[in-house]
Amino acid sequence: METVQELIPLAKEMMAQKPRGKLVKLYVLGSVLALVGAVLGLVETVCSPFAAASRLREEEAAAAELRDARERQARQALRPPQARPGPKRPPEAQPCSRADRQHAS
Repeated sequence: METVQELIPLAKEMMAQKPRGKLVKLYVLGSVLALVGAVLGLVETVCSPFAAASRLREEEAAAAELRDARERQARQALRPPQARPGPKRPPEAQPCSRADRQHAS
């Protein structure tokens, strides 16, 4: 159905043939689904520029974050070794003697 003018003769022909109730329900359901699909397509077409703009902003933010992380890594690599924070060592365990222990007695 390319135009609405074709829909009116089809409806008249269907009514002249006295279709059964199930067939009319099927045609109505198909028409409603086609109309919903057309409306959704129209909404998507109207909203797509806004979605593309937000996607572009997200990609730019991710690229800036990646660039900042690379700059931080480059700065850390240029630091002299004594200025770099080394891995933290756990405090050494002190040996326990009998005199240090407290007894319940």
